[in-house]
Amino acid sequence: MLFERRGFRFCSSARMLSALVFILLCIQPGHGQTCTDGFAYDHRARQCVDVDECRTLPDVCRGDMRCVNQNGGYLCIPRSLYNQPYRPETPALPEPVYPDPSGGGAFVPAPPRSVEPSYPRVRTTAQCILGYTAAEDGTCNDIDECETNSHHCNPTQVCINTAGGYTCSCTEGFWLIGGQCQDIDECRYGYCQQLCANVPGSYSCSCNPGFILNPDSRTCQDVDECEDEPCSHGCFNTYGSFMCNCDEGFELAADGTSCIDLDECSFSEFLCQHRCVNTPGSFSCICPPGYYVYEDGRSCEDINECDTGNNTCTTAQVCFNFQGGYTCLDALQCHSPYIEVSDNQCMCSAENPACRDKPFTILYRHMDLSSGRSVPADIFQMQATTRYPGAFYIFQIKSGNEGREFYMRQTSNVSATLVLSRPIKGPRELVLDLEMVTVNNVINFRGSSIIRLTVFVSEHPF
Repeated sequence: MLFERRGFRFCSSARMLSALVFILLCIQPGHGQTCTDGFAYDHRARQCVDVDECRTLPDVCRGDMRCVNQNGGYLCIPRSLYNQPYRPETPALPEPVYPDPSGGGAFVPAPPRSVEPSYPRVRTTAQCILGYTAAEDGTCNDIDECETNSHHCNPTQVCINTAGGYTCSCTEGFWLIGGQCQDIDECRYGYCQQLCANVPGSYSCSCNPGFILNPDSRTCQDVDECEDEPCSHGCFNTYGSFMCNCDEGFELAADGTSCIDLDECSFSEFLCQHRCVNTPGSFSCICPPGYYVYEDGRSCEDINECDTGNNTCTTAQVCFNFQGGYTCLDALQCHSPYIEVSDNQCMCSAENPACRDKPFTILYRHMDLSSGRSVPADIFQMQATTRYPGAFYIFQIKSGNEGREFYMRQTSNVSATLVLSRPIKGPRELVLDLEMVTVNNVINFRGSSIIRLTVFVSEHPF
């Protein structure tokens, strides 16, 4: 016998090609709907309905074959098999015997007429349709083409067995293009939040530095790097990274995590009045002996050893403080012909012939001066305490000004000022004799008085 299944039959290739071409021409898509072979789209029902190939295809079955339509296909069955009379396979019942009413004997009725079925009946002894095989009990079992390797799937495809046939498909991560299973590039569709690496049939997500992959294997979450204490001082977490900061007095090193001390003393030589000492994260100012650091932490203030008692002067001496130190002054001793008139003044009497041409009085004074003091500077003032009618006064430096660091500037008829004209570097001790000459032409008198000024120049300019 010769059978056909789903529009394909074992006959000449020319007939099968013409039937296929006709089927493809008859399948019309409706509104973008496409149906599989053996079905056409019904616009009214809005669904795919079976195509009756036996009516629409001319001479689909040739020779002694008859076309029988099936859902999605047709069968070509020999007419001899299709026109066989219908014979029920039930046991024959004994013919009933009726008495003859005329008394002539038993009445045998005429044999009943056979009723032909309205559809073809295929005996169980017939062959199975394509995709099935006959079992020993006469039933048709599906052939697993995938297991028997009788399929025609491409090596890149996967065979899936179906009832009476098989389907060629692609595994997950591939799609069918031109009969070949090609890898799907999932990275093109943004499956990963940050980094994506496509692999055959799949993909792999990863994260940028500073992030870790979430359990969903797609999204990333920020890593708090500060939990691992990467910074030597302070740490500030940012999205995807972190920042290190340093305590006051430090700066961030080139590695971005460690802190190095700032040498504040190198910023300026005027940071401290005397000397700057760098310390970790800060600095300190120190002062030379005889000074202490002032409240501002930078300036140096003189220590008055005479007031604090931190000196070595004896009770017979007088402690004199100056910037950065002190000195012990011995008691005044007036040399003949001078006599002591106070603790700081010696006088030579006019009645004493030895006092002729000598200053009438010598007054002892002491002062301190900072090293390198800016000039010009008024540092000391002289004034006549006694005024005589018709007298005038001359002020001058009698001795001690060999370096010409000073000069006298008369400010009035009875006063003058000692001016520092050149800076003096200390430590140094200078003794100046400042003379005031009194001239009275009325009585023809000329006399003088001396202020013996001792100047203690400090070692430092403060």
